Amino acid sequence: MTIDLTNVDTKAAFHMTMKRELCFPDWYGVSWDAFWDAIIAVVEMPDRVVLRNWETFAQACPKDMLILRQIMTDYQYEKPDKQILLEA
Repeated sequence: MTIDLTNVDTKAAFHMTMKRELCFPDWYGVSWDAFWDAIIAVVEMPDRVVLRNWETFAQACPKDMLILRQIMTDYQYEKPDKQILLEA
């Protein structure tokens, strides 16, 4: 699955895009803890999620991008058969 992050330039926009594309539940909010819970235990994640055109988000929200990168690393450890990847 590929998720296009073109024009995603806020933390809220990122989380709402993930909610829509990955079919997170209605209660999902704009937080990294909720994101982690959703991808680990709430939804059945695809084997491979590619985040495309992520550079705008990284430039607009550098602290959140660092958190996302850490989550991606932790996710690979927690779910070795699944991947979240960045693609330009």
